[in-house]
Amino acid sequence: MLSIKILCAGSLKEEYLRQACAEYSKRLGAYASLKLVELREGASMLPFINKSAYNIALCIEGKEMSSTELASLIEKTAVGGKSEICFIIGESTGLSEEVKRACDLRLSFSRMTFPHQLMRVILYEQIYRAFTIINGGKYHK
Repeated sequence: MLSIKILCAGSLKEEYLRQACAEYSKRLGAYASLKLVELREGASMLPFINKSAYNIALCIEGKEMSSTELASLIEKTAVGGKSEICFIIGESTGLSEEVKRACDLRLSFSRMTFPHQLMRVILYEQIYRAFTIINGGKYHK
C-alpha cells in the first residue's frame, strides 16, 4: 500500500479544520496509509524529508495541474516503484529554497494565496479525490 506523508509547519488551530482533515484521513484509509508530521513553526523541515520518497513542495510558483493530472502523477509514482509520496506545506511565509530544492516537484494549487492551515484541508481533499479517480470511484465528477 502506498504511503502518503504530509509534512507541515504548525498544527491546525481551528476545530472545524481538524474535523475536515480527520474525515478525509478516514476516507483515505481505504486507499493508502496516511501519516501527518507537524513541526513547530521555524523548525527545519530538511531532516524530515525522505530522499527515497517522491517529495512534493506546495508553493505558489509551482506547476499547476488538474485533479486528474494529480491522480495520474500519484499512480505513476506508485507504479514507478516509490512507496511514499510526501507533500510539504510550509509556514505562512512559504518554504525555504533548501526545502524546495530537496523536492522532486513544486506544485501549486492556484496562483491565489491560501492560508497554510486551509491548504492542508484542500490537500487532503485533493489526495482523496485523486485516489477515487485512480480507483474509478464516483466522488470525482
